[in-house]
Amino acid sequence: MSRPWWSSLLLLAMLVALAASTDPQKNELKALRKINLKNSSNANVKQCLWFAMQEYNKKSEDKYIFQVVKILQAQMQVTNRMEYFIDVEIARTNCRKPLNVSENCAIQENSKLEKKANCNFLVGALPWNGEFTVMKKQCTDA
Repeated sequence: MSRPWWSSLLLLAMLVALAASTDPQKNELKALRKINLKNSSNANVKQCLWFAMQEYNKKSEDKYIFQVVKILQAQMQVTNRMEYFIDVEIARTNCRKPLNVSENCAIQENSKLEKKANCNFLVGALPWNGEFTVMKKQCTDA
């Protein structure tokens, strides 16, 4: 009769030890390098912003293409990838979707079609592999 009791106690001790050794913070991504400001002319910033705008225009229900008017700030941190935090001002152009590559799009100004927004993009990048992902996007009307 004492064997089942001891085996149950041993199983319980193993479960408690396993639960105590589980650290939920081990699953979090740790920054290998803290956030630092990047020059808006940096090639990786430009690539990430180009990708973010392609995704923005694909998912937007607007009939017109939006373009970047001004890069407000660009920051980068390294985790398991390069993560770019890019703040921009964008505006509606005179080009309708889908965009013809040869079209030269101008920003809509001083018309009823004028529309501007401020957007924050978080783009994960492995630029050496050509891999880009929009991890977060938040836009508000300007």
